[in-house]
Amino acid sequence: MTDPVKKPEVWLRGPVDGVPALLQPVAHALLQAEEEVTALVRDFPDDRLWIKPHGLASAGFHLQHLADVLDRLTTYARGKPLSPTQLARLKAEGSAEDSNASAASLAFAFSACVADTIDLLRATPEGALLEPRSVGRSGLPSTVLGLLVHCAEHTMRHVGQLLVTTRVVRESSG
Repeated sequence: MTDPVKKPEVWLRGPVDGVPALLQPVAHALLQAEEEVTALVRDFPDDRLWIKPHGLASAGFHLQHLADVLDRLTTYARGKPLSPTQLARLKAEGSAEDSNASAASLAFAFSACVADTIDLLRATPEGALLEPRSVGRSGLPSTVLGLLVHCAEHTMRHVGQLLVTTRVVRESSG
């Protein structure tokens, strides 16, 4: 397998099969994030997953949040409310007490959410992008497109934070 570091960034590799043209940037950002997360957690020490360097969010939090937020945003994009399970996960997000998760298993869960989101992009007709959607208990206004773009934007923000956190935690371990 070719090392993803030596490949061009995902957006320079051409269109993602089956994804409408207007949603290609979302697909590219999510697939780039997936590659970066996989590389960041490779050989990451699980006993350091919940360390909060300088009081900031842990790598474990970012990994959980990456998957969970995609799950929530795509639920809203589908026009559905959050389930009791999703609400419980939101409440527990970032806590290590109930988690036996490894960095690899959290990255795998994120990859599964990326795959689900790419499937949603493929199933979203361009004509539906401006359909209104409600977000959260307050029913804040958005659109299908707004939610899908936020999937990409929010994911990349947390990947950047994860990059810094994993580096700081790795460097402080030895």
